[in-house]
Amino acid sequence: MNSKVTTVARFLLGIAMLVFGANKFFGFMTPPPPASAEAGAFMGALAESGYIFPILGIVYILAGLLLILNKAVPFALIMLVPVSINILAFHLNYDIANIAGAAVVSILNAFLIFANWNRIKSLFD
Repeated sequence: MNSKVTTVARFLLGIAMLVFGANKFFGFMTPPPPASAEAGAFMGALAESGYIFPILGIVYILAGLLLILNKAVPFALIMLVPVSINILAFHLNYDIANIAGAAVVSILNAFLIFANWNRIKSLFD
């Protein structure tokens, strides 16, 4: 696999996770467009619990830093699998029009797992 391509993909995914993770705490990004009633109810329930968003922010930031710093990359990629799946599932169910970002994150994560498969495959033996 071309190391320049994997390096760029790793940085892109790392920066995206770092920015979106920091946004969970500081709210510096513009609010998303109005969501459907179902999506709003789902996100509202998550927000009201006060449980999920701080944990997600920490996971995003930790994984983003690990990817950017090129430390424990397989760990960061495995940590992002459930995140990628849930982001993609949310957009497939509630917000298909804005699925592009979710698809990019999922594709980058899958590509990097493939590129690092020799370091990850022992988890599945």
